[in-house]
Amino acid sequence: MPESNNPSRAAIAASQIEQLRSLLAELFPGNQFYSRKLNAAGTTFDVASLEDFCARFPFTTKAELVEDQRQHPPFGSNLTYPLECYTRCHQTSGTSGAPLRWLDTPESWEAMIESWSEIFRVAGAQKGDRIYFAFSFGPFIGFWLAFESAARLGCLCLPGGGLTSVARLQAILDNGVTILCCTPTYAFRLAEVAAEEKIDLRAGRVRKIIVAGEPGGSVAAVRARLEQCWPGARSFDHHGMTEVGPVTYECPARPGALHVLESAHFAEIVEPATGKPIAPGETGELVLTTLTRTGSPLLRYRTGDLVRSRSRSSTLKPEPCSCGRFEMVLEGGILGRTDGMVVVRGVNVYPSAIDEIVCSFGGVAEYQVLVSTNRSLAELSLQIEPGPDCADVPELVHKLQSRFESALALRIPISTVPYGTLPRYEMKAQRWVTR
Repeated sequence: MPESNNPSRAAIAASQIEQLRSLLAELFPGNQFYSRKLNAAGTTFDVASLEDFCARFPFTTKAELVEDQRQHPPFGSNLTYPLECYTRCHQTSGTSGAPLRWLDTPESWEAMIESWSEIFRVAGAQKGDRIYFAFSFGPFIGFWLAFESAARLGCLCLPGGGLTSVARLQAILDNGVTILCCTPTYAFRLAEVAAEEKIDLRAGRVRKIIVAGEPGGSVAAVRARLEQCWPGARSFDHHGMTEVGPVTYECPARPGALHVLESAHFAEIVEPATGKPIAPGETGELVLTTLTRTGSPLLRYRTGDLVRSRSRSSTLKPEPCSCGRFEMVLEGGILGRTDGMVVVRGVNVYPSAIDEIVCSFGGVAEYQVLVSTNRSLAELSLQIEPGPDCADVPELVHKLQSRFESALALRIPISTVPYGTLPRYEMKAQRWVTR
């Protein structure tokens, strides 16, 4: 185990309870949303410990936040300070429900800048790196935070909004870009366009691809395919949400595991149906309390993300990760969504499992999952788009079906469509279609 100056588990918990007490003291009575919510629940605002906080404070759900913004347009009442104190407005993507507007004060923004800076530092970004942001800047918070954090670190930041994939590839090569930031799906798309246009990515200098927006960055097969498509580059995963800001970063010693930024979040993992804590090593829903985003906080927010924490050999003397950190580890990253799992003939099927299997095979340029229901029973089928380099399409289909059957104990029908038929994505891929 390497020596480390990282905070111990006890030091992390001690800091979190102090941050939590300061946060709660700041919220009342100014924050109308939480004042009403906690008064209605009969919850007093003092906390004896983190365990006391979990036992007495109610969860916050996205549905509550959506309803609050409907009743108190346009920004809702989850604001700790007067409106003139806020200088940033962002919006959720709306892919899992109605979009939310989210405001930040300069102080909350600075705290999230520091979290994003830590993601860059752990990923190995440093002054002099040239970072390309391969997306159109919109209302989603991650773009702006990542760009500003990279600039603070002394990196040369290149925005890629409003450009075609070919133009972005040319900019990456012409400017000697060393780090690419985008979704895993779009990194694949850029590599696909490069092959179509006879652009040799080996002529570039990209050594790191920092991905987010989809669970795929922590899936071994997706990561391996990314690094194959971008020779000489290493994939680095992290995740966050508009409502809570940057949440995790990939463990530098164990690709596929994410550490929670516990300086900014108090994290719990609960059983989705009951809300009760689960044992380490079991899969549950990630619940977050934002400790530094005082202007628009969230207390025990049910994120809908399914995760699995690392099993510890002893809760009395927890062991650090192999990287030397004591921060919570999410094994396999984000495994799926509580609203994304499909039960097919008694088998729980997560999108990440389909992604893992499809990406473990060469020759699939893109795919789509079709979910149909008959008498309330879900069935899955796949459409795949073989790449132009796929020499034997029937054999590819046969191997995929066999792998699904062995991995999931399900026979999933697979059909093929011509190359270029299925949608390509710059942002989050939406490959699951219900009909």
